[in-house]
Amino acid sequence: MIGWRRAAVPTVIWRNTLLLALSQALVGVGMQMVPTLGALVVQFLLGSVALAGIGTSIVGLTRTLAAYPFGQIADRYGRKPGLLLGLALGLVGTCLIGLAVLARSFPLVLLGMLVFGLGVGAAQQLRVAAADMYPPARRAEGLGYVLTGALVGALGGPLLVSLAQTLAVPLGLTPLALAWLLVPLVILPGMGLVSLVRPDPREIAADLSRYYPDYQPVVASGPAPALRLRTVLADPPKRAAFVASFVAQGTMAMVMALTALVLDHHGHPLPALSLSVAIHVVGMFGFSLPIGRLADRWGRRSVLLLGAFLSAAGALLVPATGDYWPITLGTFLVGLGWSCVSIAATAIIADTTNAYERGRVQGLNDTLASVANVVLPLAVGPLVAWTGLLALGWMGLLLTVPSLVLAWRLREPRPGRYTPVVAPSC
Repeated sequence: MIGWRRAAVPTVIWRNTLLLALSQALVGVGMQMVPTLGALVVQFLLGSVALAGIGTSIVGLTRTLAAYPFGQIADRYGRKPGLLLGLALGLVGTCLIGLAVLARSFPLVLLGMLVFGLGVGAAQQLRVAAADMYPPARRAEGLGYVLTGALVGALGGPLLVSLAQTLAVPLGLTPLALAWLLVPLVILPGMGLVSLVRPDPREIAADLSRYYPDYQPVVASGPAPALRLRTVLADPPKRAAFVASFVAQGTMAMVMALTALVLDHHGHPLPALSLSVAIHVVGMFGFSLPIGRLADRWGRRSVLLLGAFLSAAGALLVPATGDYWPITLGTFLVGLGWSCVSIAATAIIADTTNAYERGRVQGLNDTLASVANVVLPLAVGPLVAWTGLLALGWMGLLLTVPSLVLAWRLREPRPGRYTPVVAPSC
């Protein structure tokens, strides 16, 4: 059918994709600072680990609150202004944190974390910008290119910390402060790369047929009215995407919150924990491109189902044995399952929304996923304390059920096109 062949990608789209992928890589370096250094900063300033997780909590909360408003900005003014504003906030936040550590001011650190979290929430619109520029037949592949940059960023975080440790003594600064003050070295080039993207991805999405002559629009373009969660969830493809994202994000948060406990419980040292987390990150981002291509070839529904199965299998495997490699394989599968769901769900949202509402719908999805990121790890803790570590696996399996049901019921005759489910007649 015309419009569903593997369309050639224009040079301007390849150029924009490369710029966004490189920006994602650079921004990803800065995002690693909170999980890497947040607890150490708290211990350095307070002399206690009682509030070690407060930085992660603040960034997670502000990311939840920022996702939809920044989606509104991206829909109204374009993806570039929304991304540049978010990166600017991230830049201010990192400088505040670094200066706060130098001044030994804990309240200023909290303020910096708050501002930085707003920037992290805005950076999620990079995925929307990637999806904007491709027709359904190659949309998930485009997402895969940009998300692969996140792997480079995740692995680049330790390099920035090592540089801070090397330069701290000659400069007479504490490494914890210098690491944050070096983050602008990656954020500023990231902002420069985003500024070079043109035309704005939202404008490309609004007129895809200009770049892909065989493309036949499925969703009408033009400004959309105010969105309501109930209205969005009434659409079966979006509902499946939202639920799958909630489950995948929540399962990953539960598993990673307790992986350290599982490994320590079985006597594995800290370096082994660090390696396990690194392998998990490879699962999250290392296979983004082949997963995107599978979603374009097999369909979003198939990749959603695959992601749900992988997440459930990983969650069951982590607490099932005391051996290091099965536990690590479990964390890898959870990350890989999350990657499948993230790419397929983002593609579904792009398939079923127009350029002027896509940012807000993706923002709603990110908000709900962030809620799962906060709530489900808190819920599984008491359950594990009461019944044992195996409760983690069973909870991960049970959470997957609604995601599997909704994905299974999707009707997707061709990748990116959906038909309504017809109720059986009485």
